[in-house]
Amino acid sequence: MNRELIMRLRGLLRKESLQILRDPSSIAIAFVMPVVLLLLFGYGVSLDAKRVPLALVVEQPNRDTANFIAGFFQSPYFVPVRFATIQEADAAMNTRRVEGIVWLRSNFSRQMLSGGNAPIGLIVNGVDANNARIIEGYIQQVWANWIAQFYASQGLRLKTPVQADVRIWFNPAVASTDFIVPGLIAVIMTLTGALLTAMVVAREWERGTMEALLVTPASIHEIILSKLVPYFVLGMGGMILSVMMALWLFAVPLRGSIWVLMASSGAFLLCALGMGLVISTVSKNQFVAGQIAIIVTYLPAFMLSGFIFDLHSMPVVIQWITHVVAARYFVTILQSVFLAGNVWSVTVPNIIALLVMAAIFLGMARLMARKSLE
Repeated sequence: MNRELIMRLRGLLRKESLQILRDPSSIAIAFVMPVVLLLLFGYGVSLDAKRVPLALVVEQPNRDTANFIAGFFQSPYFVPVRFATIQEADAAMNTRRVEGIVWLRSNFSRQMLSGGNAPIGLIVNGVDANNARIIEGYIQQVWANWIAQFYASQGLRLKTPVQADVRIWFNPAVASTDFIVPGLIAVIMTLTGALLTAMVVAREWERGTMEALLVTPASIHEIILSKLVPYFVLGMGGMILSVMMALWLFAVPLRGSIWVLMASSGAFLLCALGMGLVISTVSKNQFVAGQIAIIVTYLPAFMLSGFIFDLHSMPVVIQWITHVVAARYFVTILQSVFLAGNVWSVTVPNIIALLVMAAIFLGMARLMARKSLE
């Protein structure tokens, strides 16, 4: 009996492997789609504000104002544009030619030298609230550096009651790419894993090959296993390719163990393939299966995994909902392994959660699958 089981499994696995080689769509889903999505999102999605067009209005230019605005020309975050009047700068803001205005009024130097509060006008386009906060922070940093240099040139010491000693851990360059790319891998592998099994099985129903498979002596367990193993190998190949792109193309550091990364990737891929198998039992049409995979797997992974949006900033009800999104756990693991290292208190609970969800989805696929045409 065991020998017959092994022979059947070997035949089923060989059949699936030949089908993958003869049908390039599976290879495209596993290797081409991750590359395309990584290039699009890796270069297209950025939380950094760089080369921001900034209007500079100096009503009475002198040495003090020149030293102040020089900081904006030296900053990599701004592309300064001079305007003679605030009305011209305001018109440029309304047409989105600039994203902010720094306005030094005519009494700026007089107020500064008299010991008063020198007026500096700052106007920022607040349509994009996140971008506006970033621009405001950059401008305040330029201002703080200029104040420190001004006091030093006067032989004075800038007295502040509190001095912050800032240390940024895990991502000292504060590069959004290092944060986005690991999470992007999780989102992409969610869609890839679900599509590999959902659309492939649906294609077999459309072509009529599934009916021929159901009349064989193979049990439903063997059929599910034969669908799982080849596409698991294919999905892990796509995962390895994505990691290589993250390391060598986007220069994201990998501070944790590659074995921890691969183990957690395997657990997550089992979960994604299980979701695809469940979808394949619901729909026997490729188009419908693809739409369900995007709606049920990709969109929740994109919106509710912490890939871009901070989960702690969401309403409590939505935070609870995120616990049923498998990508949430994988995003946490990837960001930890890539940027912080092997933090076992983070990695182990999330891997366990992925294994539990994989068991649930694979169990659902087994319960919903029937060796019949109904």
